[in-house]
Amino acid sequence: MAPLRFSANLSWLFPELPSLPARLRAAGRSGFEAAEVAWPYAEPPEALARAAQDAGLRLVLINTPRGDQEKGEMGLAAVPGRQAAFREGLEQAVLYAKALGCPRIHLMAGRVPQGADRAAVRAAAILQKVGRPNLQLQMDIFHWQIMDGNLTGNIREFLPIVGHVQVAQVPGRGEPGSSGELDFSYLFQLLEDEGYEGFVGCEYKPQGDTIAGLSWLRSYWDRRGHPQDGR
Repeated sequence: MAPLRFSANLSWLFPELPSLPARLRAAGRSGFEAAEVAWPYAEPPEALARAAQDAGLRLVLINTPRGDQEKGEMGLAAVPGRQAAFREGLEQAVLYAKALGCPRIHLMAGRVPQGADRAAVRAAAILQKVGRPNLQLQMDIFHWQIMDGNLTGNIREFLPIVGHVQVAQVPGRGEPGSSGELDFSYLFQLLEDEGYEGFVGCEYKPQGDTIAGLSWLRSYWDRRGHPQDGR
């Protein structure tokens, strides 16, 4: 079984650093091989691509634009009546992904409006209906534990259609090594046992200094080997 590959979510990690290029450099120095950025659109894509290359990182995930922030929108993909705005945002995301060499775009589903048919916008049901191999599920373990639990059963059931995983401890959304409900040693082993080959995004709030809080990841690399070591 190959060790898991981790990506630094730079919208969450290294908040002590003000700029995205600085966070990219810090992630590279910390041993990451990959990074993800929720919304990179404040930076020109070419400059961002150069900064990632200089840091020795590849960008593996970006999000589609969130929509109208003043109205509290957090994505548009599952919001009835916002199809045109979603398509416009998706075109922008594709432009950035191509410039960055980024293979994955997280289609932000958004908040389902009051009164909408929730069954009609279930993410897994939509994937099965569309039936396209390039459309996969993003498994955010933090949210999944809060919303549904049963992580072992859900991971085993849905992992065949999962294209990206994100992790954070519950309930505080801290490091996987911090105190909380989830046993990440077990969950990481489960992902390995089930043959997951994608990236695991570190989308959590550091409880203190980001680098000091990466002790859980250094321990994982000590046990399983760092991907860049070729072990």
